[in-house]
Amino acid sequence: MATTYLTRTATANNNSVGKWTFSCWIKRHKLGVETNIISFYSTGSYRSALRFDSDDKVRFYEVWNGSTIVAKVTNRLFRDTNAWYHLVLAVDKTVSSPSTQIYVNGEAITSWSTDSDYTQNESGKFNDAEPIYINAESSVNGGTNVQDISMSHVHFVDGTTYAASDFGSTDSTTGEWKINTSPTVTYGTNGFFILKDGNSVTDQSGNSNNFTVAAGTLTNTEDCPSNVFATWNALDNYYASATLTNGNTKVATNSSAYSATLTSLGASSGKYYAEFKLIDKGSGYCQIGIKGKQPTSTSDGVGAGSDGLAYRKDGYKVLNGSSSTYGTSYDNNDIIGIAMDLDNNRLFFSKNGTFQDSGDPTSSTGAITIPTSSSGFYFMGISDEHNNGTNTWEANFGNGYFGTTAISSEGTNASGIGKFEYDVPAGYTALSTKGLNE
Repeated sequence: MATTYLTRTATANNNSVGKWTFSCWIKRHKLGVETNIISFYSTGSYRSALRFDSDDKVRFYEVWNGSTIVAKVTNRLFRDTNAWYHLVLAVDKTVSSPSTQIYVNGEAITSWSTDSDYTQNESGKFNDAEPIYINAESSVNGGTNVQDISMSHVHFVDGTTYAASDFGSTDSTTGEWKINTSPTVTYGTNGFFILKDGNSVTDQSGNSNNFTVAAGTLTNTEDCPSNVFATWNALDNYYASATLTNGNTKVATNSSAYSATLTSLGASSGKYYAEFKLIDKGSGYCQIGIKGKQPTSTSDGVGAGSDGLAYRKDGYKVLNGSSSTYGTSYDNNDIIGIAMDLDNNRLFFSKNGTFQDSGDPTSSTGAITIPTSSSGFYFMGISDEHNNGTNTWEANFGNGYFGTTAISSEGTNASGIGKFEYDVPAGYTALSTKGLNE
């Protein structure tokens, strides 16, 4: 939902009912920015929202007649850009001691930096007949604080307070908090259920409380709470100083640094495939490949050390800072595929579906031997060999998109996980949580 927000206007003034529940799965792609998950907005003096603050804490607040009447702010910070968070807000202000509870991944938050609650039956704007915004506070100036996030299974229940366990449960095998795709809840007049199976804003609650896309493009990503795909790693971008957008699947290198930008997921065994579209090759020597550790300096590129291998835009391969002939050169709009075989220490690169050096990822033909990694893990990555230019890539780790543009023709996927432009070699899978556990 990068730079996208949704809206509808509630039909009933039901704040006085005094009970509601909001539940959603959300994946952050950028930290340190105010991110409004859901808000009811009338004016600056009458508004309410559940959001991530710019300090990465979760906040729920209501402003009534210019005064804050409830504020719940966590001590805990939420800075994992690879994970999906399950957030539940459950409110009951009908009782003598009103309860505003926030759950994250099934656990009730008990530690607050700010903890002020409603008085009994206090008036407010949340669940009133006001415009509702998803990923924005309001429509002021074309959308206030619209951020780069992904969301799934967004529920609002009008008139009933539910617990997180009504929307999720703990997996008995893995111990992970998992999604309940069809919870048994009573939605009430203003209630809705959107983004259930993809990017549909049509209400699945039966109320026909449909939303509209107010701005941006709402894409249908394969990345979901039950299968998290790799992205570029926003949490380890210190040396690269790259610009990450579109759910951290698009990267633009920094001209003053040619450190590697690596994936959020790595592996020590298995066979993995991903595709990368070159948007702007820049004036330097852009390169793509794999690397065994996170960068340690601004010049630690993909092929700079002994633990990485790169395919450079001039067709050369680069290892330990030295280049040698390998394949054909590539240019803007070319799609480079990486087939990483960690079971046999073999690496293959393709250009627009054709593997270089007559490579065959199902055999040893045309394979590049993967160098030893001291960490035992390998990550896919991009960089520039010189700090005199920038290059831009859009990655498809299996989501079926390059940026916001869907792949033009889906190839065969050997494992059934993800959508790619070209055929995935037999035995290879996507770099995702399901792929890693095959």
